[in-house]
Amino acid sequence: MSSPLARRHLLVGAAAVAGPLALGAPLLLGASPPPVRRRTARTVARTVSGAFTRDGAGVKLRRLLGSRELSLLDPFLLLDEFGSDDPADYVKGFPDHPHRGFETVTILLDGAVVHEDSVGNHGRLLPGCIQWMTAGRGIVHSEMPEPVEGRMRGFQLWVNLPAARKWDPPRYQDMQAGDVPTVDVGDATARVLAGNVGGVTGPVDGVVVKPTVLDVTVEEGGELALEVPAGHTAFVAGISGAPVIAGTPVAPGSLAILSDGEEVRATGAGRLLLVAGAPIGEPVARGGPFVMNTEEEIRQAWADYRSGRLVGG
Repeated sequence: MSSPLARRHLLVGAAAVAGPLALGAPLLLGASPPPVRRRTARTVARTVSGAFTRDGAGVKLRRLLGSRELSLLDPFLLLDEFGSDDPADYVKGFPDHPHRGFETVTILLDGAVVHEDSVGNHGRLLPGCIQWMTAGRGIVHSEMPEPVEGRMRGFQLWVNLPAARKWDPPRYQDMQAGDVPTVDVGDATARVLAGNVGGVTGPVDGVVVKPTVLDVTVEEGGELALEVPAGHTAFVAGISGAPVIAGTPVAPGSLAILSDGEEVRATGAGRLLLVAGAPIGEPVARGGPFVMNTEEEIRQAWADYRSGRLVGG
């Protein structure tokens, strides 16, 4: 029988002939571990300050996406920021109005909103909630604000649907603040409204564009690094402070469109809304509250609404 030392020499010699996979990496003396690849950071491709306008029954808002300055970020169609201490700016709300062909997302920071629709849903949105409504083939709904100590603030996002899903039945996801998980990411805290951060998944599910929606607060002097799927359209809207992304501060009332990449990095104190989703890449036709693929489909949506055939059409 050979000695232990002789057996070790034989094994090392066999490794040199058969390669590292034959006997395992530990026998490759002095080998360095493979380098850790650093994720590609997204930069700020463009910033938008948006335009003040009124919508619904006279609600004052800032349109950050869906205006002449920035009409579309596939799959996102519109982003409105509403916020005021004066109830006159918002109390008339959004009485009954139709939708077809896309999804509306309400993210409430302050105040309260009562929602009702034509398929029997009713809810009261409170601070910290997210409501994801899939209009699909057709729905009529209302969103009526209720002031809480006079303050109302939040965002409404419109998300497109691909042609194959525009005729889905309407769907309603109403998630209150307690439904939304929170995760610490470095020197930041992220409320995960949709998507996944560090193994923590938000409550919104079953959405075709696989969205990421995060309400992120970065500490003073802190740093943030969040993984975002490469190839997804992504933007950041400022809520408070002015966190800096790739040298660009993102102040309240501004929208930063991000380049492609795998990670969003930010420094400095403040609060941000981070949104990302998979682009659809189809023609977009708009007509007021309807978003379809062709102008003919828009005309049909208006005809269906006027004749009472929109809902369940």
